[in-house]
Amino acid sequence: MSNYSKVSVGKEARTELHDKLSLTGAEISVNEMPAGASVPFVHAHKKNEEIYAVLSGKGRAVIDGETVELAAGDWLRIATGAKRQFFAAEDEGIRYICIQVREGSLEEYTAADAEICR
Repeated sequence: MSNYSKVSVGKEARTELHDKLSLTGAEISVNEMPAGASVPFVHAHKKNEEIYAVLSGKGRAVIDGETVELAAGDWLRIATGAKRQFFAAEDEGIRYICIQVREGSLEEYTAADAEICR
């Protein structure tokens, strides 16, 4: 088994990468909604925070009743327990990545977690 996984993602409505990349610490999905579409339910997570990266288009998220406008280049973090639902704009679709990780689990990052190999 090699020390990496690679997959290509097309223009599917939703691609979950957990199984495709054998992820062990995160769930990542690539999502595409056409103009006027929405996630058909409100949801919250018990243990995981979510980080959203808007790749293209525009839309909005409703988080605990508050509307947050979204556009390409925006990043959004939503804490556990927050109720959320996502919508594409009426006149434009939206493509985004959702990264789901255990809230409070980050212990080291960037240089603190790196080691120079020779």
